[in-house]
Amino acid sequence: MTVRPKRELGQHWLVDENVLRVIGRLAELEAGDVVLEVGPGLGVLTVYLADRVRRVHALELDVSLEPLLRDRLAGRDNVDLVFGDALDLLHAGFDPPPLKLVANLPYNVATPIVMEGLAGLPSVSLWCVMVQREVAYRFFAVPGTKEYGAVSVVLQLATERTGFHPVARSCFRPPPNVDSTLIAFRRKRDWDAELAAVRRLAQAAFAHRRKTLANSLELAELADRERTTRTLGELGRPANVRAEELTPDEFLRLGRLIAA
Repeated sequence: MTVRPKRELGQHWLVDENVLRVIGRLAELEAGDVVLEVGPGLGVLTVYLADRVRRVHALELDVSLEPLLRDRLAGRDNVDLVFGDALDLLHAGFDPPPLKLVANLPYNVATPIVMEGLAGLPSVSLWCVMVQREVAYRFFAVPGTKEYGAVSVVLQLATERTGFHPVARSCFRPPPNVDSTLIAFRRKRDWDAELAAVRRLAQAAFAHRRKTLANSLELAELADRERTTRTLGELGRPANVRAEELTPDEFLRLGRLIAA
């Protein structure tokens, strides 16, 4: 059966099986693992996972791929193939709950899937995902760089990076117009109300990158300028500091002080 990738869905299917060994290493796959895969596409990674772990929950948006996937996965009873929007399904009750998220993520929704998964999938402790290279840089960017933003702050507070591996464009069909990277990271703290508050704080802080942090938070009605200025002083930061200058830990402390 011949299927054509849909550009509007950001489909770039992994077809180079040599990359699978790198995924297996970065994902630290074990026989007892339960894995969530988002966007199985042609099923290349799905088959690899199914042959090595206890259970695979595979979420696919494109229902036109169902005949191909059903055929390719025939005889592998440890795969649950679910069709629907992953962003609507990340809070679903998977049985058994996934321990790892391993996927060639659709590039147009990669960041939302990772961020929503942090909160909606508390059982997931390790991610190994293929994303656009600039997105991978953004995930663990350092303060003061153009890549550093709200996503960097939240992801670095919640996880630690464990692997990074560039992947050639020729490994996909069709080849994307951007570079790709496999990035792996492990959860280091549970999602809670404090992290949710820091996420809102960081999003507001970076919404106006050219403004001072105090002005940005006042515009978002999270704290008036005077309160933020006093709080920044307690952190040893000047009143005119901008969001990209604060470390993730400083955002955490800032949130605590503002809430106090």
